[in-house]
Amino acid sequence: MYLCAGSFRGEALMFNCRRSRFVVGFAIISFLVPPFAFATDPGAPIRVVVWDEQQPQQKQAYPRFLGNQIAAYLRSRSDLKVQSVRLDDPNQGLSDAILDQSEVLVWWGHVRQDRISERKAQQIVARVKTGKLSLLPLHSAHWSMPFMVAMEERAKEDALGELPEDQRSKTRVVFVDSRIRRAPKRDTPLTPSSEIRKQDDGTFLLLMKRPNCCFPAYRPDGRPSTLHTLKADHPIARGLPERFTVPHTEMYDEPFHVPPPDEVVFEERWELGERFRSGAVWRIGKGKLFYFRPGHETFNVYFQPETLRVVENAVRWMATESRAALEK
Repeated sequence: MYLCAGSFRGEALMFNCRRSRFVVGFAIISFLVPPFAFATDPGAPIRVVVWDEQQPQQKQAYPRFLGNQIAAYLRSRSDLKVQSVRLDDPNQGLSDAILDQSEVLVWWGHVRQDRISERKAQQIVARVKTGKLSLLPLHSAHWSMPFMVAMEERAKEDALGELPEDQRSKTRVVFVDSRIRRAPKRDTPLTPSSEIRKQDDGTFLLLMKRPNCCFPAYRPDGRPSTLHTLKADHPIARGLPERFTVPHTEMYDEPFHVPPPDEVVFEERWELGERFRSGAVWRIGKGKLFYFRPGHETFNVYFQPETLRVVENAVRWMATESRAALEK
């Protein structure tokens, strides 16, 4: 799978088993820690869309495809209204009607990332920025067009926020590089990065390099990882242990070339020393994005109770946060 890069210092990013065991484990977790309730109207279920490109290799681990597996799990919760869509659906499963009726968009993409146009991604991110939609990209969706566009928007917000307030209205942001899907090397300068230039007319140009949205190393060998819960009191971590193992997964290694996240809920580590901020939250305008890293389409990661709980928690938290903000 793809991997990506960024600057990792401690927990900060520089700006410049078998399936049966999973089922048993899930039953135990569900019994001991019932899904937490958010302050939502019981008569208004949270509307979730699970988007999946459905590459054939998924059938090795997911007989009904990965997206459908996640959707089936979420659909078992009576307060979630879930729709599963795919790349080959009409309008790529992303019509205005579908997006306008969605509160959370869960995204799985890998080998056909380029089939989604920048225009469609901008429509998705525009909804995120207004707070009407939350985005939950999984694993290799770090190179999905919606994630890349969202990270570019956040990079612009961060760069402008560093300027004096009276200078921001006089500043035009220009990306000086093209969007690529190529993993950076270890010594590649971190992205995003920016440079401010004053113009003769008194205005300013903010020249930016896009976040690469990738990392320098990956290893799809299925070795186990351990997720460490860094923010045990965060709603996304509700009902999860201090640490848990994913028996078979792909490795991504820092640095991840993305803007600094607002919160890192989980850090993932491997026995060979690699580590990754595997559960991170960004504010995008008035909305939120939560990226969850564990996965690989040929490993049954999303039959595991803990990973499914993370997805469920994130869906509930982001939707509830958005509803509360829109009511103000």
